[in-house]
Amino acid sequence: MPILTGMNSVTKARWIKTRLSARYGEISFQRTDPLETLIKTILSQNTNDGNRDRAYQSLRRRLRSLTAIKDAKVEEIAEAIRVGGLHRQKALRIKQVLQRVEQEMGSLNLSCLGELSLDEAMAWLLASPGVGKKTAGIVVLFSFGKPYFPVDTHIRRVLTRLGFVKPQEDPHDRMNAMLPKDPQFMAALHLYLIQLGREVCRPRRPDCLHCPLNSGCKWAKAELP
Repeated sequence: MPILTGMNSVTKARWIKTRLSARYGEISFQRTDPLETLIKTILSQNTNDGNRDRAYQSLRRRLRSLTAIKDAKVEEIAEAIRVGGLHRQKALRIKQVLQRVEQEMGSLNLSCLGELSLDEAMAWLLASPGVGKKTAGIVVLFSFGKPYFPVDTHIRRVLTRLGFVKPQEDPHDRMNAMLPKDPQFMAALHLYLIQLGREVCRPRRPDCLHCPLNSGCKWAKAELP
Protein backbone atom coordinates (compact mmCIF):
# COMPACT_ATOMS: atom_id res chain seq x y z
CA MET A 1 0.00 0.00 0.00
CA PRO A 2 1.48 3.41 -0.94
CA ILE A 3 2.88 5.36 1.99
CA LEU A 4 0.78 8.39 0.99
CA THR A 5 -2.48 6.60 1.76
CA GLY A 6 -4.21 8.31 4.66
CA MET A 7 -2.16 11.51 4.50
CA ASN A 8 -3.86 14.82 3.82
CA SER A 9 -2.77 16.82 0.77
CA VAL A 10 -0.38 19.16 2.58
CA THR A 11 1.33 16.29 4.40
CA LYS A 12 1.71 14.44 1.09
CA ALA A 13 3.28 17.51 -0.54
CA ARG A 14 5.70 17.95 2.36
CA TRP A 15 6.64 14.26 2.18
CA ILE A 16 7.41 14.66 -1.54
CA LYS A 17 9.55 17.75 -0.96
CA THR A 18 11.44 16.02 1.87
CA ARG A 19 12.17 12.97 -0.26
CA LEU A 20 13.32 15.06 -3.22
CA SER A 21 15.44 17.30 -1.01
CA ALA A 22 17.20 14.20 0.31
CA ARG A 23 17.79 13.05 -3.28
CA TYR A 24 18.92 16.32 -4.85
CA GLY A 25 20.08 18.45 -1.93
CA GLU A 26 18.91 21.91 -1.00
CA ILE A 27 17.98 24.20 -3.88
CA SER A 28 18.82 27.89 -3.79
CA PHE A 29 17.29 30.52 -6.05
CA GLN A 30 17.16 34.28 -6.28
CA ARG A 31 14.48 36.70 -7.39
CA THR A 32 14.56 37.35 -11.12
CA ASP A 33 13.66 40.42 -13.16
CA PRO A 34 9.96 40.01 -14.02
CA LEU A 35 10.06 41.22 -17.62
CA GLU A 36 13.15 39.19 -18.51
CA THR A 37 11.57 36.20 -16.77
CA LEU A 38 8.41 36.68 -18.82
CA ILE A 39 10.38 36.76 -22.08
CA LYS A 40 12.47 33.72 -21.13
CA THR A 41 9.39 31.76 -20.14
CA ILE A 42 7.73 32.53 -23.46
CA LEU A 43 10.91 31.28 -25.14
CA SER A 44 10.80 28.11 -23.03
CA GLN A 45 7.44 27.02 -24.38
CA ASN A 46 7.68 23.67 -26.22
CA THR A 47 11.45 23.45 -25.93
CA ASN A 48 14.14 22.62 -23.38
CA ASP A 49 16.12 24.96 -21.14
CA GLY A 50 19.23 24.77 -23.29
CA ASN A 51 17.42 25.96 -26.41
CA ARG A 52 15.59 28.61 -24.38
CA ASP A 53 18.86 30.00 -23.05
CA ARG A 54 20.51 29.95 -26.47
CA ALA A 55 17.53 31.73 -27.99
CA TYR A 56 17.56 34.40 -25.29
CA GLN A 57 21.30 34.96 -25.58
CA SER A 58 21.01 35.25 -29.36
CA LEU A 59 18.16 37.72 -28.98
CA ARG A 60 20.12 39.94 -26.61
CA ARG A 61 23.23 39.81 -28.80
CA ARG A 62 21.34 40.97 -31.86
CA LEU A 63 18.96 43.38 -30.14
CA ARG A 64 20.78 44.70 -27.12
CA SER A 65 17.91 46.35 -25.25
CA LEU A 66 14.27 45.66 -24.51
CA THR A 67 13.41 48.79 -26.44
CA ALA A 68 15.27 47.48 -29.49
CA ILE A 69 13.39 44.19 -29.25
CA LYS A 70 10.05 46.00 -28.95
CA ASP A 71 10.80 48.17 -31.98
CA ALA A 72 12.24 45.41 -34.14
CA LYS A 73 10.28 43.69 -36.88
CA VAL A 74 8.76 40.35 -35.94
CA GLU A 75 10.91 38.69 -38.61
CA GLU A 76 14.07 40.06 -37.02
CA ILE A 77 13.10 38.79 -33.59
CA ALA A 78 12.12 35.43 -35.06
CA GLU A 79 15.48 35.03 -36.78
CA ALA A 80 17.28 35.80 -33.52
CA ILE A 81 15.35 33.16 -31.55
CA ARG A 82 15.13 30.50 -34.26
CA VAL A 83 17.07 27.96 -32.19
CA GLY A 84 14.27 27.90 -29.64
CA GLY A 85 11.64 26.54 -32.01
CA LEU A 86 8.25 28.04 -32.89
CA HIS A 87 10.27 31.19 -33.48
CA ARG A 88 7.71 33.16 -35.51
CA GLN A 89 4.93 32.56 -33.01
CA LYS A 90 7.14 33.41 -30.04
CA ALA A 91 8.57 36.49 -31.77
CA LEU A 92 5.10 37.93 -32.27
CA ARG A 93 4.17 37.20 -28.65
CA ILE A 94 7.31 38.84 -27.31
CA LYS A 95 6.82 41.96 -29.40
CA GLN A 96 3.15 42.22 -28.40
CA VAL A 97 3.97 41.73 -24.73
CA LEU A 98 6.65 44.43 -24.78
CA GLN A 99 4.31 46.82 -26.56
CA ARG A 100 1.60 46.19 -23.98
CA VAL A 101 4.00 46.64 -21.05
CA GLU A 102 5.21 50.00 -22.33
CA GLN A 103 1.71 51.18 -23.19
CA GLU A 104 0.12 50.21 -19.87
CA MET A 105 3.05 50.61 -17.47
CA GLY A 106 4.66 53.65 -19.07
CA SER A 107 8.03 51.93 -19.46
CA LEU A 108 9.50 48.50 -20.10
CA ASN A 109 9.30 47.51 -16.45
CA LEU A 110 6.98 45.12 -14.64
CA SER A 111 8.10 45.83 -11.07
CA CYS A 112 4.76 47.46 -10.28
CA LEU A 113 3.09 44.05 -10.45
CA GLY A 114 4.76 43.34 -7.15
CA GLU A 115 2.47 45.91 -5.53
CA LEU A 116 -0.65 44.08 -6.69
CA SER A 117 -2.36 41.14 -5.04
CA LEU A 118 -1.63 37.68 -6.38
CA ASP A 119 -4.96 37.54 -8.20
CA GLU A 120 -4.47 41.01 -9.72
CA ALA A 121 -0.93 40.24 -10.89
CA MET A 122 -2.01 36.92 -12.40
CA ALA A 123 -4.97 38.55 -14.16
CA TRP A 124 -2.74 41.21 -15.71
CA LEU A 125 -0.22 38.67 -16.96
CA LEU A 126 -2.87 36.28 -18.27
CA ALA A 127 -4.30 39.09 -20.38
CA SER A 128 -1.02 39.22 -22.33
CA PRO A 129 -0.76 37.43 -25.71
CA GLY A 130 0.41 33.84 -25.40
CA VAL A 131 0.69 33.91 -21.61
CA GLY A 132 -0.95 31.03 -19.76
CA LYS A 133 -1.02 29.98 -16.13
CA LYS A 134 2.42 28.37 -16.19
CA THR A 135 4.13 31.42 -17.67
CA ALA A 136 2.29 33.89 -15.44
CA GLY A 137 2.87 31.67 -12.41
CA ILE A 138 6.62 31.53 -12.97
CA VAL A 139 6.76 35.33 -13.07
CA VAL A 140 4.74 35.90 -9.90
CA LEU A 141 6.52 33.13 -7.96
CA PHE A 142 10.15 33.63 -8.97
CA SER A 143 10.14 37.39 -9.56
CA PHE A 144 7.81 38.55 -6.79
CA GLY A 145 7.68 35.70 -4.31
CA LYS A 146 3.91 35.42 -4.57
CA PRO A 147 2.45 32.02 -3.62
CA TYR A 148 1.43 30.50 -6.95
CA PHE A 149 2.57 27.03 -8.05
CA PRO A 150 3.29 26.82 -11.81
CA VAL A 151 2.97 23.44 -13.50
CA ASP A 152 4.96 22.54 -16.60
CA THR A 153 4.88 19.34 -18.66
CA HIS A 154 7.32 17.47 -16.41
CA ILE A 155 5.51 18.43 -13.23
CA ARG A 156 2.12 17.49 -14.62
CA ARG A 157 3.41 14.06 -15.63
CA VAL A 158 4.86 13.40 -12.18
CA LEU A 159 1.77 14.66 -10.35
CA THR A 160 -0.55 12.60 -12.56
CA ARG A 161 1.46 9.43 -11.95
CA LEU A 162 1.51 10.13 -8.22
CA GLY A 163 -2.26 10.45 -8.30
CA PHE A 164 -2.37 14.11 -7.30
CA VAL A 165 -3.91 15.27 -10.58
CA LYS A 166 -6.40 13.49 -12.79
CA PRO A 167 -5.55 13.34 -16.52
CA GLN A 168 -8.27 15.85 -17.55
CA GLU A 169 -7.98 18.05 -14.46
CA ASP A 170 -6.44 21.55 -14.45
CA PRO A 171 -3.20 20.95 -12.52
CA HIS A 172 -2.82 24.60 -11.61
CA ASP A 173 -6.23 24.82 -10.00
CA ARG A 174 -5.73 21.53 -8.19
CA MET A 175 -2.23 22.19 -6.83
CA ASN A 176 -2.83 25.80 -5.85
CA ALA A 177 -5.92 24.78 -3.93
CA MET A 178 -4.07 22.13 -1.92
CA LEU A 179 -0.51 23.43 -1.37
CA PRO A 180 0.43 25.61 1.60
CA LYS A 181 0.63 29.28 0.60
CA ASP A 182 4.38 29.34 1.10
CA PRO A 183 6.31 30.70 -1.91
CA GLN A 184 9.63 29.22 -0.77
CA PHE A 185 8.03 25.79 -0.46
CA MET A 186 6.30 26.16 -3.83
CA ALA A 187 9.46 27.30 -5.62
CA ALA A 188 11.56 24.46 -4.22
CA LEU A 189 8.88 21.86 -5.00
CA HIS A 190 8.52 23.23 -8.53
CA LEU A 191 12.26 22.91 -9.22
CA TYR A 192 12.54 19.48 -7.58
CA LEU A 193 9.64 18.04 -9.58
CA ILE A 194 11.07 19.35 -12.85
CA GLN A 195 14.39 17.68 -12.09
CA LEU A 196 12.69 14.41 -11.18
CA GLY A 197 10.59 14.54 -14.35
CA ARG A 198 13.64 15.04 -16.53
CA GLU A 199 15.91 12.48 -14.92
CA VAL A 200 13.70 9.75 -13.47
CA CYS A 201 9.98 10.12 -14.19
CA ARG A 202 10.52 10.35 -17.94
CA PRO A 203 7.66 10.19 -20.47
CA ARG A 204 8.92 6.83 -21.72
CA ARG A 205 10.53 4.14 -19.60
CA PRO A 206 10.45 5.97 -16.25
CA ASP A 207 12.98 4.62 -13.75
CA CYS A 208 10.43 3.71 -11.08
CA LEU A 209 12.83 1.34 -9.33
CA HIS A 210 15.20 4.16 -8.42
CA CYS A 211 12.63 6.89 -7.88
CA PRO A 212 12.66 8.41 -4.37
CA LEU A 213 8.85 8.67 -4.52
CA ASN A 214 8.08 5.12 -5.62
CA SER A 215 6.67 4.06 -2.23
CA GLY A 216 3.95 6.68 -2.60
CA CYS A 217 3.31 6.51 -6.35
CA LYS A 218 0.29 4.82 -7.91
CA TRP A 219 2.10 4.47 -11.24
CA ALA A 220 5.14 2.80 -9.65
CA LYS A 221 2.93 0.47 -7.64
CA ALA A 222 1.42 -0.78 -10.91
CA GLU A 223 4.74 -0.97 -12.77
CA LEU A 224 7.07 -2.50 -10.20
CA PRO A 225 7.03 -6.26 -9.53
